[in-house]
Amino acid sequence: MLSYQHIYHAGNLADVHKHALLAWTLDYLTRKDKPLTYLETHAGRALYDLGATEALKTGEAAAGIAQARGWFAADHPYARVLDRVVTEDGPKAYPGSPLIAAHLLRPTDQIHLAELHPREHAALELAMSPTGAKIHLRDGFETAFALCPPTPRRGMLLIDPSYEIKTDYTDIFRHIAKLQRAWNVGIIALWYPILTSRAHEPMLEALSAQHKEALRHEVRFPPARPGHGMVGSGMFVLNPPYGLAEEAKRIAARFAKLR
Repeated sequence: MLSYQHIYHAGNLADVHKHALLAWTLDYLTRKDKPLTYLETHAGRALYDLGATEALKTGEAAAGIAQARGWFAADHPYARVLDRVVTEDGPKAYPGSPLIAAHLLRPTDQIHLAELHPREHAALELAMSPTGAKIHLRDGFETAFALCPPTPRRGMLLIDPSYEIKTDYTDIFRHIAKLQRAWNVGIIALWYPILTSRAHEPMLEALSAQHKEALRHEVRFPPARPGHGMVGSGMFVLNPPYGLAEEAKRIAARFAKLR
């Protein structure tokens, strides 16, 4: 249950998809002066060393951000964060979603991050200590239920499970329904893998039927290694901000060239 460590997968093509859309969304939200809240249910360690043994073992970063970095103009919010993290933390540093949020949000904004894995939680606290983010050693959904609706009410929730717990595929539908009832104005974004096993499909069918106005965006890419079951990345976004669908199309055009 607590075995997943994202360092093996940090900077892969799914991260590129998810983090580019996240960065664009947060940058868009900060164009207004009003403060906002950013919540995350499965935060990970926030800062990753792509030169670490674990990252090199899978080679996913080499097939991911190493080739995708040039897809983004220097003024894209994702590119701005990547450049800042490399400058501050070294050429092999890669930001997880908590650090992306911390670099794009303002002192008036609130950040709440949940992480249940003890080692990942300790690393998260260390990486985020200068930011003022509130770190929760607690189940991510329990944290979100307790905080929603947050103050400020304007903002975003990112749900990014490992899906190692198979009940995630059946439970997420009702979790999102509960969260939307509590925080009907919040942007609720779910990341999910596209799998050769098709395990994600019933979940997405249920979500799409219940939330017809949501943005569902998927990209495909070659498996990271022979036999690897993930062949794409998806984002399901309730209350998507204006312009996110167009940004998603631009990113999809880059992924289409990988095939």
